[in-house]
Amino acid sequence: MASSVNDFDLYRPSEEHDMLRDAVRSLAEAKIAPYAAEVDEAVRFPQEALDALVANDLHAVHVPEAYGGSGADALATVIVIEEVARVCASSSLIPAVNKLGSLPVILSGSEELKKRYLAPLAKGHAMFSYCLSEPDAGSDAAGMKTKAVRDGDSYVLNGVKRWITNAGVSEYYTVMAVTDPEKRSKGISAFVVEKSDPGVSFGAPEKKLGIKGSPTREVYLDNVRVPADRMIGAEGTGFATAMKTLDHTRITIAAQALGIAQGALDYAKGYVQERKQFGKPIGDFQGVQFMLADMAMKLEAARQLTYAAAARSERVSLGGGKEDLTFFGAAAKCYASDAAMEITTDAVQLLGGYGYTRDYPLERMMRDAKITQIYEGTNQVQRIVMARNLP
Repeated sequence: MASSVNDFDLYRPSEEHDMLRDAVRSLAEAKIAPYAAEVDEAVRFPQEALDALVANDLHAVHVPEAYGGSGADALATVIVIEEVARVCASSSLIPAVNKLGSLPVILSGSEELKKRYLAPLAKGHAMFSYCLSEPDAGSDAAGMKTKAVRDGDSYVLNGVKRWITNAGVSEYYTVMAVTDPEKRSKGISAFVVEKSDPGVSFGAPEKKLGIKGSPTREVYLDNVRVPADRMIGAEGTGFATAMKTLDHTRITIAAQALGIAQGALDYAKGYVQERKQFGKPIGDFQGVQFMLADMAMKLEAARQLTYAAAARSERVSLGGGKEDLTFFGAAAKCYASDAAMEITTDAVQLLGGYGYTRDYPLERMMRDAKITQIYEGTNQVQRIVMARNLP
């Protein structure tokens, strides 16, 4: 059967996606990379990255055009996160968590809610966080204890959310809370809570191994009164929305893992060409070449799986069927994060003693890679999800 070059475009990103990558890479190298080490060292929010991303409309590219956003597709969002993560994983959590926090509103929110909260997000006036986990409800998210009790035209929320990315910096929070304790997951509802709502407060930032520039805190809800029209979707549908959200956003964690791994591989590749031992560059030794080959192979396999998952995410968003998105999202996140951990560990090894010092970026990349195996569902949970959703 005869075919033309264009018949195979479905196997590669479009020219627009390639142009986007070039633009984000240039921006990231110029405006974000110079601060990455200091952001990690000082354990501070990467304000320079936020400013650069907002100035270039790259902080929340997923927001639909109808609400003032760029309306970027799922693959474009992946590319933005990947290229930012290549130089600074902490900074890549700005576009990633803006999608995670706001996607429940996009998927299930009323038109009024979308207009009210997506427009400021698109303009860069506010960031959005996602509040699902609790001290005693991590992998078992349905076991949450945060309650929302109806009181007239409002709900009163009480509880504690843990491991909340960008807590304290974000203005808006998608909060899952129990509205009917008898129904377990079907008794959970979703709400938009604002940082300025009376009764909202934050714990001290967690002292973390990596992604130190992105604050992770507890969110305390003490008799927080939320108008009923801030409920996302119908009562009792919050958990289903949360799970549907993760089907789409696990792919953004895969993207973050890809970026970290690419940054590590790029640095190691340059280093082995410069570093000489026994009279020649260490990159000339077969043992080193085999390590680099394995790193590049794992990275490319992870990228192809992630991009295939992103394409499915986009087709589902456009009204296509389920497309095995639950399996593909879990597989991409799990495989890419495992690959990132292996690749960054090998990159540290290739630099020898230098890789172990903070004078070089690889130990930071290795520390940052670890969290991609844990958050948005541990990789053990991803394997459970995959086994239950085999295509």
